[in-house]
Amino acid sequence: MIQIGNTLRLDEVGRILFGEEQVVPQERMLREVEECHRFLAEFASDKVIYGINTGFGPMAQYRIDDENLRALQYNIIRSHATGAGEPLPEVCVRAAMLARIQTFAQACSGVHPEVITRLTELLNRRITPVVPRHGSVGASGDLVQLAHIALALIGEGEVFQRRNGMLERRPTAEVFAEEGISPLDVHLREGLAITNGTAVMTGIGLVNLLEVRRLLDYAVAASLLMNEIASSYDDFLSEELNGMKHHAGQRDIAAAMRRAAEGGQRLLKRETVLYHRHTEQLFEHKVQPYYSLRCIPQILGPVLDTVRGVGRVLVDELNSVDDNPVVDPRTHNVYHGGNFHGDYVSLEMDKLKIVVTKLTMLAERQMNYLFHDRINGILPPFVNLGKLGLNYGLQAAQFTATSTTAESQTLSNPMYVHSIPNNNDNQDIVSMGTNSALLCRQVVENGYQVMAIHLMALAQAVDCLDIAEQLAPTTRQLYDRVRERVPAFREDTPKYREIGRLEELIRTQAAGVLPEYE
Repeated sequence: MIQIGNTLRLDEVGRILFGEEQVVPQERMLREVEECHRFLAEFASDKVIYGINTGFGPMAQYRIDDENLRALQYNIIRSHATGAGEPLPEVCVRAAMLARIQTFAQACSGVHPEVITRLTELLNRRITPVVPRHGSVGASGDLVQLAHIALALIGEGEVFQRRNGMLERRPTAEVFAEEGISPLDVHLREGLAITNGTAVMTGIGLVNLLEVRRLLDYAVAASLLMNEIASSYDDFLSEELNGMKHHAGQRDIAAAMRRAAEGGQRLLKRETVLYHRHTEQLFEHKVQPYYSLRCIPQILGPVLDTVRGVGRVLVDELNSVDDNPVVDPRTHNVYHGGNFHGDYVSLEMDKLKIVVTKLTMLAERQMNYLFHDRINGILPPFVNLGKLGLNYGLQAAQFTATSTTAESQTLSNPMYVHSIPNNNDNQDIVSMGTNSALLCRQVVENGYQVMAIHLMALAQAVDCLDIAEQLAPTTRQLYDRVRERVPAFREDTPKYREIGRLEELIRTQAAGVLPEYE
């Protein structure tokens, strides 16, 4: 059980979203939220406060009569539930709900504590609002998608419910009646507060980040195995060489690979093989391997540094007050501004998808090295263990990996700078943060697919060379895990199920090469 108070750590988010952890609001936090709610009710009684007794957006110039204040809050929920497209994945909506809880937990939104307890109840019971993919421009936050969450809270719209291990899409009213859940009662500004913030882009971003951390772990492990297959010289990982570059990510990737390589017999020592007198005019073994093998610390180091930076920004956003107006009982004031603007998340999602695309490109190039017999000089074409010409190995799987990588390259164009004015030009510059997070999510999905094919190819190469016993314990464990799900093959059979099983391996079990990712 994880207590919801004023801050959440990334590891706690992971345990809630991908584990079985439930959440419980701290009583102290609920008291603070209640105090903020009471302050706002008193403060707004004789003042003009945006979204409480005025219209929304460009219609904020219109005063709302006292008898219509509650209707105003319901109207923003119903009028803004205009999303389109396929529903967001359940885990992304749950992450958005968690992010919304965290904003309200700061006790600066003026909402009634019931909003937090109701969101928490749905989260714990795995009753998840149906939220369409499209709708947010990322300023005023994720108005449309959050309106769909709010719609479920007031007992309307649709939800996904897990029953007997299946995810069912059902009317919210039916589920609430069966489960004995009361719809949220709007007290003061709950409609605006729930819909006005960065929770959806932040939630999707957190899911992306957690999945990229796992993918990077496998990329490092696969790269080490790749070099073991090629019998590379190990000095590209040396502490001395990498220490001459002042980048933490590069140094940490090299150090992780050195640790993981311990106990292996495949990497060569340059000083043993080459640093003495030679008479050969042509060296059969490559004196320096291709960049996709030799430059792993320099390529994956920036990925690691970026992932760390994205994590800091997203956790900061998760624990921030991101709605408008902001209610501060300590200074006895209500502040109007733009904390709902999603530029921080938008930029970080662009960064993340770019480095994931580079990681995917690296895996695809390593795979090409394995498949291209005239390049590697030690393996049959497409690591084909069958009869050449009659059997085809992983020839067609490369098509999938290459086309998927190409899609990621196109999707990596930035959203951060794609602002389009709208809302009668009230929203004249916007973040497109949710679009950025969604495109990043597709790039992450693509990375998992390419990495799954790469793992299959690596295992085939190990069997072709019969070197499993010579691998380092870490990469031998990786090989064994792959082989548990995909046995070695000679005959041609459909491979889409095997690719899916290896994707699931990456998602559910750490490779254990990067210590902070275990």
